[in-house]
Amino acid sequence: MSKSAEIMERYRQVMFPAATPYHGDNPLIAERAKDQYIWDVDGVRYLDFFGGILTVSVGHCNDEITERTMVQLRKLQHTSTIYVNESMVRLAEKVAELTPGRLQKCYFTNSGTEANETAVLAARMYTGNPVIITLRHAYSGRSLLAMSLTAHGSWRLGGVVDPYVKHVRNPYTFRAPAGLTPEQVVDLCVQDLEETIATTTEGRIAAFMAEPIQGVGGFIVPPADYFRRVLPIVREAGGVFISDEVQTGWGRTGGKWFGIEQWGVEPDIMTFAKGMGNGSPIGCTIATAEIADALAGLTFSTFGGNPVTMATTLATIDYMEAHDTPTNCAAQGDRMAGKLAEFAAEFPIIGEARGMGLMQALEIVQPGGIEPDAARTVAFVDACKEKGLLLGKGGLYGNVVRIAPHLNVSAADMDIAMDIVASALAEVS
Repeated sequence: MSKSAEIMERYRQVMFPAATPYHGDNPLIAERAKDQYIWDVDGVRYLDFFGGILTVSVGHCNDEITERTMVQLRKLQHTSTIYVNESMVRLAEKVAELTPGRLQKCYFTNSGTEANETAVLAARMYTGNPVIITLRHAYSGRSLLAMSLTAHGSWRLGGVVDPYVKHVRNPYTFRAPAGLTPEQVVDLCVQDLEETIATTTEGRIAAFMAEPIQGVGGFIVPPADYFRRVLPIVREAGGVFISDEVQTGWGRTGGKWFGIEQWGVEPDIMTFAKGMGNGSPIGCTIATAEIADALAGLTFSTFGGNPVTMATTLATIDYMEAHDTPTNCAAQGDRMAGKLAEFAAEFPIIGEARGMGLMQALEIVQPGGIEPDAARTVAFVDACKEKGLLLGKGGLYGNVVRIAPHLNVSAADMDIAMDIVASALAEVS
């Protein structure tokens, strides 16, 4: 029995089966990683273009970040929020400096799930209203509330649903009713939002919550005026806007620090996690002062704001600033988008190539149509792995390939990855 097989046999005996690894009977069992590469236990090297689900944002075991983590580990590791540490304050100041508009006060947790929970709690306490409106195809995390916010059947488990969460049509132009232009899709979404508020609420809501580009949903990019059209309706109903930047934040969409800046609107609350800490467990909620102050009463996060995570996250953001990763995201994102557009024209199994910055996707369909082809998507991602490239999957139907390399990816690595993608597409077509 190979080492990989032996580890997987042990894995199945002690782990919840719901946590299913990629690549079926041949999952990657990681042993070490450095910069853009991961090595498995058998010594095979892979170019990582998914980064632990958009989390390893500036390379595995990044030397500059690791050094600052180790310095903090040797100095002070944990105090919980019952004490204050300066790294927590410095990080909050940095987040407030970089985020748009009047966002000012932070709350640190351990994950995007917790960041989103904090945002919803703050919105409800500020407005005095329990109703949250979010989008179909959204993914917000794995707690009971977060699964209620999620409108993606595969990820809603346990049958417990928050009755105050309402889901409205998302601006998914590829799967909108046939013949509609992007402008007409937005019109349809606006109408659905207005009708949902009128028919399922008393006319008042706490918040509208949305990802600037839907992540797990399949990197769904809205038409440019979508947020500008829907937010006046949200404000009229007394709601605040929560921008879920767990996947789109920190330069991922290219040219700007945050995905919502691409759409020209200002949120009242923003949430972050994943790539913010380059793999360190981090959740962050930032809100305007008046909203943050409305979250009154006793609360704490045992590991939120711990000195090691704060130092690591500060080092990550400092690295991003020093290396101007948002600009690199735009440049290499354009390079990738150009190649994916070529593939879409060449291979009839690609229904749509879409994305922004280093958040790009291929929607795989039955040749020449729009019927989702999940089996071929799995075959394609597996073929890429066999050729040394790691990609992600997503979409309601499991038929979207998600491509999200580290933010400081080089042009040379991008070319290598696109060559592998082309070869794998030819193989599965």
